[in-house]
Amino acid sequence: MFDPKAETPLEEGETVRLRFQGDRAAYVKAHVVIAVLAGIGATGLLALTGNPYPWAGIVAALLAIGLRGAFLMGDELGASWTLTDRALLGPGGRRVRLSSIARVRVIGAATQVITLSGDKHLIKFLADPAGVKARIDAARTAPGGAEA
Repeated sequence: MFDPKAETPLEEGETVRLRFQGDRAAYVKAHVVIAVLAGIGATGLLALTGNPYPWAGIVAALLAIGLRGAFLMGDELGASWTLTDRALLGPGGRRVRLSSIARVRVIGAATQVITLSGDKHLIKFLADPAGVKARIDAARTAPGGAEA
């Protein structure tokens, strides 16, 4: 079974450059935005269909997203990514060699890593996703980074 807190072991001689972990404030902000948007959508849909209690949409969305967020917070914020001199190591045994990274981009509070084979990895709920992108890009273009 996938364990988001299980760290990928380093290879012999591999050195750690940085660790990336989810940020609590970014996690809460993302869930508040989702809850508000879902609430507005649900309230609008209930109003359009003639429901006499359209306000229930916003209440239900806030409760549902809030409970989900509270339930999953430990797992999401416990997931750790490690940038080494050879690879990007993710939770659950993920290993992405720097030489196999085709593109890195920012999506909201996350950084997405796309490999040459098309695999996509999401480093979620970051306080500075643009900074993480810049560090991964610098590591993969550094001498020896893309060749490892």
